[in-house]
Amino acid sequence: MTESSRTDVVFVEVPLFDLADAELVVEAAAAAPVVAAAPVAPPGVMSAPSVAVPIVEAEAVPMAFEGAPVAVETRPRPAWADRLAVFDLETTGIDVETSRVVTANISLLDAAGEPVRRRDWLADPGVPIPEQATAVHGITTAHARAEGRPAAEVVAEIVTELRRALDDGYALVVYNAPYDLSLLHHESLRHGVLPLVAPFPVIDPLVIDKQLDRYRKGKRTLEASSAHYGVTLTDAHDAGADAIAAGRVAQAIASAFPAELDLDLVQLHAAQHAWHDAQCDSFEDYMRRVRDPQFTARRGWPEVPPRP
Repeated sequence: MTESSRTDVVFVEVPLFDLADAELVVEAAAAAPVVAAAPVAPPGVMSAPSVAVPIVEAEAVPMAFEGAPVAVETRPRPAWADRLAVFDLETTGIDVETSRVVTANISLLDAAGEPVRRRDWLADPGVPIPEQATAVHGITTAHARAEGRPAAEVVAEIVTELRRALDDGYALVVYNAPYDLSLLHHESLRHGVLPLVAPFPVIDPLVIDKQLDRYRKGKRTLEASSAHYGVTLTDAHDAGADAIAAGRVAQAIASAFPAELDLDLVQLHAAQHAWHDAQCDSFEDYMRRVRDPQFTARRGWPEVPPRP
């Protein structure tokens, strides 16, 4: 039986968000909320047509009652899951406007989730790497300066490789896309590289998982989601390991929810845009009720718009 025709069983437990994992979705901002516009294609590229965005209602999501798991039989997964480009960055910090690229990976995965092409980068970010960042990804300032290539060269190659994958018809998987894609955009401008403009199509397993398995308890980090969907992640926070695991999680989610994700890439991209905005609404409402009445979620998917 081929990977595309595989039938799986997923167990769903019975928050739309996890406060401990909130940094994956939104960040506080003093400014008024900014609502992201729909994706716009760069000059010379056909824009994605307007589509009706499928919204999966909470009532349609299986829930476990009194701790009993619910088995959900699935149909063959959508075809888009058989051909994916995956992308991940490890950086100097968490602010997308000021942090710098340290390591990166772009890989192309086949239907079995195996890389058929892989590129890795180590950059000298041109600034000291904070100890907190080194503790996450293991790259010190001394190592980056000694072994890394100039950041401008690395950023230019990453953007070129991503353009090539998108031009070749791959969907781009990025776990928590607004972080990596927004940071790459700012790095491109910083180093005089023509940035990606409204990258399309993007698949964000974090957004999809939060929408389709809304009431599963626990964190939604890549490590947690990998464990939940049976994906091996043995070297978390290595850019290559994280990128490939994210692609495999996307494939596992497609297998677990084939009916809900039986969409073409235009529809799926638009749906994630709407889902992410709804998730920000939910988190903002929660924070205003229990923490800060003035809390404002910073929005934008698959990229965060610049601050005003």
